[in-house]
Amino acid sequence: MRTTRRSVLRSTLAASLSTPLITRTRGANDRIRVAIIGLRGKGNQHMKMFNMMHGVEVAALCDPDKHILAQRANELNQPATTTHTDLREVMDDKAIDAVVVATPNHWHALATIWACQAGKDVYVEKPVSYTLHESRLMITAARKYKRMVQSGIQRRSDMALKQVLTELREGELGKMKRIRVIHYSPRGTIGRVKAAQAVPPHIDYNLWCGPAPRAPLMRRNLHYDWHWVWDTGNGELGNNGPHELDLARWAAGYDTLAPGVTSIGGRFGWNDDGETPNTQIVFYDYQPVPIMIEVRNLPTQKGMRAGDHYKGLRTGIIVECEGGYFSGMDGGHLYDNKGKKLRQIVGDGGRNHQANFIRAMRDRKIDSLNADITEGHLSCGLCHQGNISHVLGETMSMDELRVANKDESLDRMATHLEANEIDLDSNQVTVGPHLKFDTKREQFLDNDLANQRMNRAYRKPFSLPMDL
Repeated sequence: MRTTRRSVLRSTLAASLSTPLITRTRGANDRIRVAIIGLRGKGNQHMKMFNMMHGVEVAALCDPDKHILAQRANELNQPATTTHTDLREVMDDKAIDAVVVATPNHWHALATIWACQAGKDVYVEKPVSYTLHESRLMITAARKYKRMVQSGIQRRSDMALKQVLTELREGELGKMKRIRVIHYSPRGTIGRVKAAQAVPPHIDYNLWCGPAPRAPLMRRNLHYDWHWVWDTGNGELGNNGPHELDLARWAAGYDTLAPGVTSIGGRFGWNDDGETPNTQIVFYDYQPVPIMIEVRNLPTQKGMRAGDHYKGLRTGIIVECEGGYFSGMDGGHLYDNKGKKLRQIVGDGGRNHQANFIRAMRDRKIDSLNADITEGHLSCGLCHQGNISHVLGETMSMDELRVANKDESLDRMATHLEANEIDLDSNQVTVGPHLKFDTKREQFLDNDLANQRMNRAYRKPFSLPMDL
């Protein structure tokens, strides 16, 4: 591993980078040097995608896990590529033009802001932030330092989806009534440990934790299962919800966070070390077209592996209109009100999203980005709003809940849990408060606890800059 020179960036980053570095003007044939930070699932995909692009060089790889770092360097097989366990070394390297942030969620904001301050453009994976406060600061940093910051909600680059969602807004199937977001993705339990687990010696746990508390490892797997622990992850709602909720917000044409939100759900059937819900419904009080999302990690019924579906859809959105509905994710179909297919839409899942980022880097126009950081802030922010309602919730029985709320989705949730042999008398549902939100000031109304949840405490020296 090559260790680069430490600069003032590491010790006095906020003070020394109050002015952005000058980025040279690029010609069409100039090579763009990209660093990939976080090298497991998504980072590996990005490494391969950027490595195939004309005029782009994967110049650096970074991960606090020395084993995965060495594995990816071997797979890339480019001797000139530098390797790092500390992402601050990447920020130090003036030869790096852009970074791809594919770390766990708790690192997304700080890595993005540091990169902007260091004069680098950023492609940041979803959810773009761990908290609502973070992503607002990310927008501020992008604008202050004149950086291109692309959110990893890649279906914004699916032109077939863009076309059909535009047609729906313009009345293709009549007036839009409601948008359902479906994410039914079965997962297994992460298990339960009796004592803190040893962190493998090839992982720098201090760097892995970064801004998050350096707490004892109380789960079997350090990697991936961090999604289901509140200190580092945002649950399934924050894991996959940004993709589908972004499509819903895009379809309706909303450019603010939701003016009201309520979460209903819980973690059922698994007596494990996970903390986040595996079954959740969130209602977003947009008008005139309300949005709701249903998340399920349990199978159709106990003993099965496959997940549920709603109108044939397991993952995606259903845009309900007066004259029919659209159902899909990577493409989809238009239906009439009797369920007859009217037209198929063939999408590509946004496979050119990384290429769109590179083009925007070259022309230096924010409007060239298909998913500027503002889009990530709003769509991932919907997940944060829902989770804040959940963590402030109180438990009640399903019978009490159905008396208080008549939405048919609750009946389907109850049926789903009963099919998984969940005793609804002893396993109560967490019902979050209905939170009202000022979409201009981006603050919850009359709820100090909810506003406190928009931010977090940071572990030094991994704190957000205070001077943005």
